[in-house]
Amino acid sequence: MSFAFDLDLLRTFAAVVDSGGFTRAAERVHLTQSTVSQQVKKLEANIGRVLLLRDKSTGGVQTTEEGEVLLSYARRLLATAEEAMETIRKPAAPKTVRLGVPEDFAGRRLIDLLSGFSLASPHIRLDTVSGWSTELRRLLEAGEIDLALVKREPGDGASLASWNEELVWVESASRPAREDPVPLAVFPVGCIYRERAIRAVERSGRRWRIAYTSQGLMGVQAAVASGLGISLLPSDAVLPEHRKLGPSEGFDDQPDSELALIKGRSRLSSETKFLADFLAENLHP
Repeated sequence: MSFAFDLDLLRTFAAVVDSGGFTRAAERVHLTQSTVSQQVKKLEANIGRVLLLRDKSTGGVQTTEEGEVLLSYARRLLATAEEAMETIRKPAAPKTVRLGVPEDFAGRRLIDLLSGFSLASPHIRLDTVSGWSTELRRLLEAGEIDLALVKREPGDGASLASWNEELVWVESASRPAREDPVPLAVFPVGCIYRERAIRAVERSGRRWRIAYTSQGLMGVQAAVASGLGISLLPSDAVLPEHRKLGPSEGFDDQPDSELALIKGRSRLSSETKFLADFLAENLHP
């Protein structure tokens, strides 16, 4: 007949062996001596084997061969049960949400925002990956990230939230770079600012050349400040070393671009939705 091991019986059996007798075992497991004796007898009855040999003269015990084998298993079962209980009692591991952010969004601005999120939601672990919008869209579709902040033309698809970005032309405040062809300091192919700048210069009937390319915002900002080229940047990226350009200088005002929070095809987990709501409320480009 099959039966399930009773952990209480195994614990009492191990205590009797480890303490060398029923009296001391009773103290260890906080039971009466008669109860300890009854539990060992019940275990032996369940198994159908004698587990302990009692020495009436000394009150000590000795395991039989079957008792020795069972003792090894009992200790492992008891240790596993204790481990399982400790694991269950521990706080659940933080759930991970993966967020994609634009290359030019990293830095102090992102750190401040995510620090606020960490304080508001210590139960969520946030992993971020930076990249250009085309790459972030690919990662989102592949399920490698859960949410993405992308730069795009206004209204270009569904979004969980969106914000307008004012774009301005800038050159060096001390070393103007207005030449023919127009030297452009830009981000790599796939960046909306780069595409906007090239199209705008072409519409004005002028030629252009790529004078400087950088993966990061700081690189483009520095290139403009040093006079290497002209760029089209979000208004909050303009430095004191920059000078804004306008229609009177041949650089027409540009319509706003858009920063959009988008998701993939999968349904949002509660943790991902929490992050989306936090960004929608606290992100102010």
